[in-house]
Amino acid sequence: MKKALTVIFSLVFVMVSYAFSQADQDIKGGKDHPLLSRMPDFRIVGYLDKDFESNTFYAKDGKRTPIEGHYYQIRYFLNKGAVQPGALKIIRNIQDALKKIGGEVIYEGGRHSTIVIQKDGMETWVAVEAFAGEYTLTIVEKETMKQEVVANAEAMGSDINATGHVSVYGIYFDTGKSEIKPESNAAISEIAKLLGNDGSLKVYVVGHTDNVGAIDSNMKLSKDRANAVVNALSGKHGIAAVRLKPYGVASLSPVASNDTEDGRAKNRRVELVKQ
Repeated sequence: MKKALTVIFSLVFVMVSYAFSQADQDIKGGKDHPLLSRMPDFRIVGYLDKDFESNTFYAKDGKRTPIEGHYYQIRYFLNKGAVQPGALKIIRNIQDALKKIGGEVIYEGGRHSTIVIQKDGMETWVAVEAFAGEYTLTIVEKETMKQEVVANAEAMGSDINATGHVSVYGIYFDTGKSEIKPESNAAISEIAKLLGNDGSLKVYVVGHTDNVGAIDSNMKLSKDRANAVVNALSGKHGIAAVRLKPYGVASLSPVASNDTEDGRAKNRRVELVKQ
């Protein structure tokens, strides 16, 4: 009898131990996103991976912004017996990890934070919602819009002669930044060629943004971007600075609706206006 009880007890112990070990394992198919390793002592209890989906993120000033692309949602629970790190520690760890690869924190409030990463031609939005013993990552990988055809100097000249202005796409900046990215060289060179072909042409270089963020900060950002274009034209291409006057108008002159990402992409532009 005693031996039988010992066997039963051993079986129960093995079953309980197995249950606990299973509880601390990831859900079948669950895995970390390549950008982020998990917090120590956490397991994946929920996992979604969709080729294309939309998610609404908190952006600057708490404004809700829909982003479309490859969608992931990963839910983590703390393993049994592990020390709870606290919601703020989870958020700070994720923010710091993403900052190291160029991420920008564009929102933080309560238990939520949004971080945007521009890397390898991809714009990735990461939302984290954290509690003491669990957190959820919602990630959307959105391909950065690429202008396949950059307007050439002749076409820009025709538009300026016909309408007095031309919108120039193909000049790229990181989100919230005014440094011109290297892939903008083709468009900048065509503007320089336009100005070189007509030595009498003087233009206002006008920066435009979408309506994401505060109007005052976007006004400054759009002016800084216009300045960057002027500096590139005068510093790298020898265009006389007196022929170029930079201005910024933020989101005050849209060419499309700011309610969609495609519209916002069209509104983020540099415009040349004949003086």
